[in-house]
Amino acid sequence: MTDRDELPIFPETLAWEEAQATLETLELGDGLPLVPPTLSRFDAMVSGRGAIGRSFGRVPPLMGDLTLEVVAYNCILAGCRPSELPVVLTAVEAAIEERFNLLGVSSTTGTAAVAVCVHGPIARALCMNAGGNILGPGNRANACIGRAVNLIMRNVGGARAGVGDMATMGQPGKYSFCFAEGTHEAFPLLPVRRGFAAGESCVTVFGVSGTAEVLPAGPGGTPELVLQPVAAAMNAAIDATGAMRTRERGEQVFLLPPELAGILSASGWDLGRVQRYLFEARHPYPFAGVDVPDDRPLADTAEDIHPIVTGGAGVKMTYLPLWSGGSRTVTRPVRTFGS
Repeated sequence: MTDRDELPIFPETLAWEEAQATLETLELGDGLPLVPPTLSRFDAMVSGRGAIGRSFGRVPPLMGDLTLEVVAYNCILAGCRPSELPVVLTAVEAAIEERFNLLGVSSTTGTAAVAVCVHGPIARALCMNAGGNILGPGNRANACIGRAVNLIMRNVGGARAGVGDMATMGQPGKYSFCFAEGTHEAFPLLPVRRGFAAGESCVTVFGVSGTAEVLPAGPGGTPELVLQPVAAAMNAAIDATGAMRTRERGEQVFLLPPELAGILSASGWDLGRVQRYLFEARHPYPFAGVDVPDDRPLADTAEDIHPIVTGGAGVKMTYLPLWSGGSRTVTRPVRTFGS
């Protein structure tokens, strides 16, 4: 599936059931019903974009050609609106950067999935969810953008079970894993930390092995009580996965609800202090028969620890363990066509 001539475009009058059966036969789905790709939907998705036939890169593991047409087609299948296509394309472009290691993320026997975080004005314009239940159901934009990205991994990159995707178990995030970053005055947006302008719309991709709920210790009224369980989760992930065998430690990511961001801020803890505290909190588990425990810090540098403020009311954090095989997070500005 590389250009418009090869894309199965359906007549407007085709019955829903027949469309689903055809798409299933062509193996273009993820197991859930798909929006029928009609000519009117396709034209609406590509209208005004230019760039027809232009390649934006190759998508591992089978190196399919990433064109505007195939992005548009998969956006339709996923239920996206045309305004969401630039976010989907940007996310995939970020994922095919070498440092993300999409070949490894897509083809591992592990549970890695491509997770997408959207930052800045475009998240608000698309009515994305940065509040309660951000990783759960209920928001169309979150669900459809994440689904489109993962359909592209399958339909363009070839990451199908037993072909390019060799996951032993997989995870639900391979259907859709997308959320928006919230705001808090003590914690600059992730793109701002990386040199982008405060008002710039950006997308970050993560190679995520799953999610883990983390609660503050005890009453959780101090920064230490908030962050000690986060450190414990990070330590456990390193000890329980292949991260001990990798040459570089990499990055750490966790989602911080506004209520806990407020507790940290009220105690005078800014982003840098949170990062330094966690960076120094490595406590390797003493496995039997291991002569030299892996006591490297929890990340390559303190700045490689990324608290992201998002979510709704409450004190439950979410730790996002990155794929232990080696993947760096990538942030890119949302593509504007003509660039």
